[in-house]
Amino acid sequence: MKMKSQATMICCLMFFLSTECSHYRSKIHLKAGDKLQSPEGKPKTERIQEKCHGPCISSSNCSRPCAKDFRGEIGFTCNQKKWQKSTETCTSLSVEKLFKDSTGASRLSVAAASIPLHILDFRAPETIENVAQGIRKNCPLDYACIIDVVKSSETTSGNIAFIVELLKNISTDLSDDVTREKMKSYGEVANHILDTAAISNWAFIPNKNASSDLLQSVNLFARHLHIHNKSENIVNELFIQTKGFHINHNTSEKSLNFSMSTNNTTEDILGMVQIPRQELRKLWPNASRAISIAFPTLGAILREAHLQNVSLPRPVNGLVLSVVLPEKLQEIVLTFKKINKSRNARAQCVGWHSKKRRWDEKVCQMILDIKNEVKCRCNYTSTVMSFSILMSPKSMTDKVLDYITCIGLSVSILSLVLCLIIEATVWSRVVVTEISYMRHVCIVNIAVSLLTANVWFIIGSNFNIKAQDYNVCVAVTFFSHFFYLSLFFWMLFKALLIIYGILVIFRRMMKSRMMVIGFAIGYGCPLIIAVTTVAITEPKNGYMRPEACWLNWDNTKALLAFAIPALVIVAVNLIVVLVVAINTQRPSIGSSKSQDVAIIMRISKNVAILTPLLGLTWGFGIATLIEGTSLTFHIIFALLNAFQGFFILLFGTIMDHKIRDALRMRMSSLKGKSRAAENASLSPTNGSKLMNLQG
Repeated sequence: MKMKSQATMICCLMFFLSTECSHYRSKIHLKAGDKLQSPEGKPKTERIQEKCHGPCISSSNCSRPCAKDFRGEIGFTCNQKKWQKSTETCTSLSVEKLFKDSTGASRLSVAAASIPLHILDFRAPETIENVAQGIRKNCPLDYACIIDVVKSSETTSGNIAFIVELLKNISTDLSDDVTREKMKSYGEVANHILDTAAISNWAFIPNKNASSDLLQSVNLFARHLHIHNKSENIVNELFIQTKGFHINHNTSEKSLNFSMSTNNTTEDILGMVQIPRQELRKLWPNASRAISIAFPTLGAILREAHLQNVSLPRPVNGLVLSVVLPEKLQEIVLTFKKINKSRNARAQCVGWHSKKRRWDEKVCQMILDIKNEVKCRCNYTSTVMSFSILMSPKSMTDKVLDYITCIGLSVSILSLVLCLIIEATVWSRVVVTEISYMRHVCIVNIAVSLLTANVWFIIGSNFNIKAQDYNVCVAVTFFSHFFYLSLFFWMLFKALLIIYGILVIFRRMMKSRMMVIGFAIGYGCPLIIAVTTVAITEPKNGYMRPEACWLNWDNTKALLAFAIPALVIVAVNLIVVLVVAINTQRPSIGSSKSQDVAIIMRISKNVAILTPLLGLTWGFGIATLIEGTSLTFHIIFALLNAFQGFFILLFGTIMDHKIRDALRMRMSSLKGKSRAAENASLSPTNGSKLMNLQG
């Protein structure tokens, strides 16, 4: 009977404990019927919190209790006559809950029924007062006993704050001997609150330093990590990666490469940490370790301490890379791939100052900044261990350049339209010979080419490649390229016209043949170059820039298909002007052709002025492509480029005295006709006719 009663007692106890554990697990995964488990194992919240019902007075506050099974409250602030959530401390986690499944009583639920009675301990489990005590007791080797409870918890603001404190306590109290297993478990816990689904809840944590505390805790814990192999991938979670390797003074230049993705990006975010060879020479012969940690989402939640004269927030535009190095090493090189690759996403290399809790731009220097990536040289210290790139807002300089371009283009377009109107007005009076005819054909086509190119430039400037059709952007780039080239080739034809006028004296070409040659050079050559460029580079996706509708430079150097012809034409035109200057000093040019000679001289003066201006414009344009170019080059290029149309109107039309004379005669003729019309209407003949009509 005694044995039977003991067996019955054990069975009852096993049933009771099994039921309790099953009930506890159900509470973790399904809270009050409100929190559902998704197929991937991520908790999905469907709880709707009630807002405050009282009167909403500006800046007033109220609070509401959390949902069932959560402790804490939700704070609301009245903003624009609406209650808006401001803080949240709702948490379902506690120290007791973390280790509940690891107690002796809980382990009985899965014990075999054949366990001898004297082994069973029916005393109440020892109370666990803090995290360090619980981990030392239950899972001192790998910290694995806390992972399941943490990963199954909902990422509310309160739970995130609890997990940050949990990681902070582990870093402070249990970082004396950090193994690969411990670091892996630590990374899994951190990964849970760095998930993109949890990012929005960080904003409601009352402690605004929580994100900074998390970064500092991870860095502190990684400082004590032991590396046994030459190179190790320690943590490989979606939102945190940790790598390390051994180094000494004989090690060649070392680098750690990271490739991470988030739900918000279609391509991986890349990052690289390099230790220069000159730095490694500072080390002792015995091996040291270098560790790096990459975070793709931490930059979105790091809150900077407020500073005067600094616009906050400053968005992070790449991975956050933390490094742990020997004390002797002070300089590292970091490469970041930009998340936002738009042309306005100007980068700034920074390091996170753990004491000041803000990004410090003084510790880093930019080496390279192109469309896709940024390379930084940074100083590593015990207080600055984490680095990234910020997406700087448009500076005053950028706005000045935008204003110059906008105003200049407006003036340029109006000038070109006025130039065409003037040419149409005086056309019949100025085209007296074949050469003068072709001269004005050149001016008209130069104005039309630049006007059309400016229109395509405006379309390209306001075109969003990501939001709109890629093929449309290809078309914008093609026509911009074509018409800017046409501008230069018509300038080349003007130079050839000068040579023709000076060297060919006794035999003249027919006007129709000259027109064919002019259009073949002015539009045919640019068309061949533009079509060849797009045919060669577009199959490799190297025709356009990723962030703008213009020719690519970094990958295929497609921009050379514009720069080389333009600069060659500038050089040819300058040589032609020099030849004209020499030949016009000779008395051999006959007086019978003095009218043509005068036209040639006017063309030469026009070319002599416009060619250097165009050459300087695009010379400065190419200079701006060189990394580290002075801001002065950018401003000069913006000014010259924007006012090209005004220069053509001024030096190609208004400064030509023949055009001015023809314009005066045209205006006088119009005034004369209007006066004649007035006199005719007031003459006696018209008056008698008017009287007869009235009669």
